[in-house]
Amino acid sequence: MRQQLRPLFDRVVIKELEPERFRRSGLLVAPGDNEPPPQHGIVLSIGLGIDWWQSAGVEMPVAPGDHVVFPASAGVWVEVEEERLLVCRVGELLGVIEAGEQAQQQPHFELGEDET
Repeated sequence: MRQQLRPLFDRVVIKELEPERFRRSGLLVAPGDNEPPPQHGIVLSIGLGIDWWQSAGVEMPVAPGDHVVFPASAGVWVEVEEERLLVCRVGELLGVIEAGEQAQQQPHFELGEDET
């Protein structure tokens, strides 16, 4: 029987993806010396949120299958069925990487534009 990790409350389970070290030009980029770069991975499962969220109209901002970025210090690493997974609070995530079409549909703010 296969085991799965079900996160509680506002936590998410993420499978880390290997960082892209090769650029389009073929250049191999070495990892940083001082601080590890933010990591990225795929959301496997999400919790239900926190009790007051529903009354405030707040929903989990990520869904299973989302490609997310998180700092190296986020959450706790656990091993389930010989697979290394990250369990962290949704608030620790830095963002969701979206394809071009999805990104254009989301509202965004542009900085530095003067209205004259």
